Amino acid sequence: MNEIKAIIFDLDGTLIDSMYVWHKIDIDFLAERGLKVPPDYEQAIKTMHFETAAEYTIARFGFKETPQEIMSIWLNMALNEYAHNVRLKDNVEELLKRLKTLSVKIGIATSSKPILAEPVLKNNGVYDCFDIICYTSEVGLDKRHPDIYLLTAKKLGVKPEECIVFEDIIDGINGAKLAGMRTIAVYDEGSADDVEILKSVADKYIYSFTELL
Repeated sequence: MNEIKAIIFDLDGTLIDSMYVWHKIDIDFLAERGLKVPPDYEQAIKTMHFETAAEYTIARFGFKETPQEIMSIWLNMALNEYAHNVRLKDNVEELLKRLKTLSVKIGIATSSKPILAEPVLKNNGVYDCFDIICYTSEVGLDKRHPDIYLLTAKKLGVKPEECIVFEDIIDGINGAKLAGMRTIAVYDEGSADDVEILKSVADKYIYSFTELL
């Protein structure tokens, strides 16, 4: 087995407790247009990168806005929460500080945007813990594909088989495994219905980062 040289984290739902923000945005955004959130909508867009989710939303509901306009609305709705209110999950800071004492590199592979990711990490005092942050928009594919994980490993200067990926969703775990990386699934309320599937596909499943300290 290869020595682990890098840890790659997902952001939303893994490091930070932020899924409530997007649930509220989905409700408010559609309510402003006289619509309710369909039962399958949030699941459908969960792993899409930002522009793809906007394109899907326009196509599904027949909105007249451009993807850029939809994304701007969503970002403005989320920005204040990310900059001031979204918090790390329990024991994330302690884990990151411990990892920084080891000879491993630490990266983030996220479907979020820099305008959200950077403020939330800085506000929680952990931005400097990461060697690199990579975004699915850089590869143009969502997390069902290995590309975002391969890009993160490349930028960290390590081989895929030298990485462990932490993710909270099935598509993220599967994408990381397609990249040839070991995986740890992390419990999040947003993926609570998928716990048993996550346990079956990930190399390890944790309910809290406390288990690793």
